[in-house]
Formats: sequence, C-alpha cells, structure tokens
Amino acid sequence: MDEMKSKVEGPNVSYDYRRKKGRGRSAVALVLSALLIAGGIGYGGVEIGRGFAARSANAITVTGSAKTNAIADNAVWSLTSNETAPTAASAVKKIDFDSTALTSYLTAGGIPVDAITYGSVSTNPNDEYSNGNDTGRVLNYRAGQSITVRSTNVKLIDQLSNGIGKLLQTGVNINNNGPQYYVSSLSSLRPQLLSEAMVDAKVRALAITKAVGGTVGAVLSVTSGPVQVTAPDSTDTSAGGLYDTTTIPKTVTVTVSVSFSTK
Repeated sequence: MDEMKSKVEGPNVSYDYRRKKGRGRSAVALVLSALLIAGGIGYGGVEIGRGFAARSANAITVTGSAKTNAIADNAVWSLTSNETAPTAASAVKKIDFDSTALTSYLTAGGIPVDAITYGSVSTNPNDEYSNGNDTGRVLNYRAGQSITVRSTNVKLIDQLSNGIGKLLQTGVNINNNGPQYYVSSLSSLRPQLLSEAMVDAKVRALAITKAVGGTVGAVLSVTSGPVQVTAPDSTDTSAGGLYDTTTIPKTVTVTVSVSFSTK
C-alpha cells in the first residue's frame, strides 16, 4: 500500500511544482511587460516633448545691411623732417630750416599757424663700426622732428599735400606721410544705418518664409556687425571693422544678424 501510495502521490507532487513554477514565470512576464509599456509611454512622452520644443523654437536668421555715402570733414596730415650733419647742433639747425620753410609753405597756402603742431626735435649719433665692432667714434648725427597739420578744410589739405613737391625741389628734407581723412558724423550715422539694416533684414526674412508658405513673427535676437568705412565702390571688409582714411569720399556700411520666430 505504501508503495502504491508513493506512486500515486509522486505525479501529483511533480504536477504542483510545475504549476507553481509556471505561475512564477507568468508573473515575471507580466512585470516585464508592464516595464516595457511604461518605458514605451515614457519614451513617447519624451519624443512628444521634443516635438513641441522644436516647433516652439522655429526661427529664421537673416543678415540685413545698409549703406550710405559720406564725405570726410576732418583731416590730419602727418609729416616728418630728417637731417644728418657732422654735429648735433648743425643737424638741429637743418631741422629748423626745414620747419621754417614748411611753415611758410603751409601758411601761404591758407593753413593758419595754430593748426600746425611741431613735435620735439630728437638727435641720435651714428656710431662708426669696423668689421662689426664699434670703434668708439661718431660718424655724424641724425636729427628728426614730426609735424602734424589738422584742418576741417579737407580739400585744401589735399591740394597742399599733392603740391608739396615744389617745396621739396628747393632742398627741404620733408617726408610727406600723407593726410588721413575722417568723418565726424559717424556716430550719428550709425543709429540711422542700423535701423535701415533691421528693415532690410525683415524684408529678407519675409521673402524667404513666404516662398515656403510661412510667416514671420517677433524678433528673437539681434547681433550688430562692425561698421565698415571704405573708399567708394570698395568691397574690402574686416571682421573687426574697417576705416579707410586715404579718401575724402567714403561709403559707410553696417550689417545686422537678426533671428525671427516663424510659423
């Protein structure tokens, strides 16, 4: 009987164990399914959020520019006198002669004396060398002086600079470094040009978005570029801004980079 009982109970015990094991696997599967569903919902929520962020951040960035012609109304003319003589005193006398002759040339041409500024006179010895070694002797002395002329009569400065060759033919040793011409109204031109550049940027943004069926919204950000002051018809630019001082007529250009929201 005991043997028969053990044979009968054996299969039942094995069946119960498999059934419990099966229920455990089902529970694990349910948990994994729940985790996968939750993960899917979370991922979908992230993607939906990303979609809204992309749409809310829609924008277009364009560059607008504006330019105008300007005439320089200030001139700064730099000249230098350089002389060499056996002694420092004689070199300085030559500098004095050059300065007097230059003053006469300028005043006769219409420049007032108070518009001329003379720098201090400098002197330096020219030492003698033999085979690369200093002999301790002085060959001669150099003397130099800078002269600056400032005037609002830019045309007169231009004429006198171009005609200084006649003075140099007399033996006067003057180096003409050339006048530099400036626009004094640049500070008032800049705001006007920036405003026009903003309008140009809006026109460009409208043209681009209209072509693809979009609309332009509010301004999101604006970056102003440097002012470019160039000779007329010049295409020269500089990342930090350009200021050409060699010409009297000039072109002043500004640019702006503007980001607009779009729909």
